[in-house]
Formats: sequence, C-alpha cells, structure tokens
Amino acid sequence: PAVNSRLAWRYEVAKTYARNVLDPVGGAPTAIPNTPAPATVASPTSQVTSAIEAPSTQIPPTATLSPPPPQAFLGSPPYEKQTPNNCGPAALSMMLHMFDWTGDQETISDVIKPVNGDRNVNPEEMAYWVRNYAGWLRIEYRVGGDIETLKRLIAAAYPVMIEGTTSLNPDDTGWPDDDLWAAHYLLLTGYDDATQTFTVQDAYRGPDQKIPYEQLESEWKPFNYLHLVVYLPEQEAEIQTLVGSNWDQVLNRQNALVIAQAVTVRDPDDAFAWFNVGSNLVYFERYDEANAAYDKAREIGLPQRMFRYQFGPFIANFQTNRIDDLLALTEYALQRTEMSEETWLWHGWARYRQGDSAGAIKDWRKALSIRPGYEDALYALNFVGAAP
Repeated sequence: PAVNSRLAWRYEVAKTYARNVLDPVGGAPTAIPNTPAPATVASPTSQVTSAIEAPSTQIPPTATLSPPPPQAFLGSPPYEKQTPNNCGPAALSMMLHMFDWTGDQETISDVIKPVNGDRNVNPEEMAYWVRNYAGWLRIEYRVGGDIETLKRLIAAAYPVMIEGTTSLNPDDTGWPDDDLWAAHYLLLTGYDDATQTFTVQDAYRGPDQKIPYEQLESEWKPFNYLHLVVYLPEQEAEIQTLVGSNWDQVLNRQNALVIAQAVTVRDPDDAFAWFNVGSNLVYFERYDEANAAYDKAREIGLPQRMFRYQFGPFIANFQTNRIDDLLALTEYALQRTEMSEETWLWHGWARYRQGDSAGAIKDWRKALSIRPGYEDALYALNFVGAAP
C-alpha cells in the first residue's frame, strides 16, 4: 500500500502534465451568467457595494485591549517535513505537539486525507479531526484576521495556523505554463516588531523561517485571512477576549465582508479582495451578489490553482442556477487538479441539474474514491437513490 500510494500520486502528476501539454487550459474561463439576466440585477460593482454598505455589515465596537508586547517566541515544536500535498496535517501535527500530543502528520491525514493524491485539506476537516481525535482540546478558525490578532494570540502563548500561499519550487511544476502558485498552511510560533517578522514552522521550506509582516499579510489575503487556534477548554474565555467580536461567527463574517469591500474601494483591481467579498457573501447565502464579486475577480485574473482550494464560486453558481458556468469552471479546475473530491461533487450536481443523472452518479462516486466517507458525496448519491 505504501508503494502504491507513492506511485499513484506520481502517476496523477504525470497524467495532469501530459493532459495539459496536449490540451493547454490557460486562464480561468470567462463567467457565463444566467441568460437573460433579470432587469433588476445591478452591475457587479454597484450590486456588491450597495449590499456591503447596509447597516447589518458594520463592524461592531469591541473591547479595547492592551497592545501586544514587541516580541514573543513560543519555542519550536519537533519539525515535520510534509509529505506530498500534506502541509495542513503536518502544520496541525506540529501545533498539537505544543500541547503534548504524540502523533504525526500521518495520524491526521490517514483520517481526513487517506488518499495521497488528494490535493487539498479544508480547515473544516482539520477542525473535525481535532474535535473527534484530540477531544481534550478545542479548535476554532475564523476569517478576516490581521497582524495584531496574530501577535496577540502568540503573546498569550497560543500558536496560530494560517492558510496562505507559497511559490512552488520549479521542480514541482504541474504543467508547461504553471504559475507555481499554491495554497500553504503555516504554523506561527513567534514574532518580533524590531525586525517586523514572524517566526513560522513551514512544512515545505523548513523550521523557524522568518517572514516579514508585509509578505505574510500579502500571502494570507487570498484565503480571506483564515486563521486557526487550538486551546484547552478552560482557556476558552481568554480566547474569546483575545479575538473580540470575531468570536461570534456571524459577526466575524460581517467584519471580514467589510474589510474585503474596503480593499476593493481602495484598489478595484485587487482580484483576491473581490474573491473574499464573494466568499463572505456565500456565507450569508447572498448568492447573486457573491457571483457578481467572483465574476469580477475572474475578470481581473486569478491563479491557476485557485479552484483547487476554494469552492465558493461552485456553490454560488449552483444556488443561482448558473449551470453552464458551473460546468465550465469545474471542468477547468479538474483539468488542473483531477484529484479534488469537492470539484467532482459540484461537477456532479451540475450534471444532475442538466438531467444527466448517470453522469452525476459517476462524478459522486469519483469524489468518494478520492475521499472515502465523504459525506457530501454520500448525501448526493442517497438523494438520487444510488448506491455509493
């Protein structure tokens, strides 16, 4: 099984490279809106901006906290070099070692990513693992974070995981025109205002790496400033104080929505800010507005692997019946990353909406082959009365 796991991953990489040589994909497809569009639908900019300016999305006041000290360092956990596509479990493993856990990244990935070729681990999956396999601990994740929040948590002795981006090494290229952009989890264990750097445990590049505040913030933006923190149950009150209004998940999303929109006002060509607007609107089930923001992000231009990791555009398309666009976008994503259970799931729902139940069932079973036990795929198969 170990040999098969390694070879299967390499085979998938080689197949993806060959497919893209024969049939280059290029950039993400142009958005295909509903036709005809309702006369009441505003342009993307005015539609999104007017929604965000509603009073319900204003950031509420929070308690004033003392500024964090100018530096803090929590020490270095035992370092783990990630296995392929395993930065999330590796970073989480290092984090848990700081709470006297004794497993390793495979202990985690064997549950939430048992197929080695699965290219993505969502924060929900890691939270699921902690809550079910390290039950003496608690875990929470939020979006819309900032540098001060990271520093405040570290200064209070809480290591923080973030999801950001990295530039892959050239020998990790996946296709001829690869932009080498990929998502990447980091574990933050220290900071220093004097050098304006964080100390991070990077499962791809090495232990105790130094990353400037400005660089980290830039590489964090494409994932809506997502951050995860683990703590003991008796520490929950302190965590609530440290994160303020962002402890409440609805307020957190409102805060993140305002932050992202403010960036689009300052820089209307910031594709990641528009994408974050869309993702926060999906949380509130405001799907038409979310599509407007996502379409703007795609018009500006997004990295090739963006839809390997974030699936809000698939959800918004499905919920607004933009099935042609959902098919085009999921097929683009699958050309770049075939081993993506989430993409196969939504490609299946698009086929189902088009009346192709047999094709949908095939897609959902493919999703299950990548992630055994995938509840969303099991639900879909049960919905149409098909066996897994």
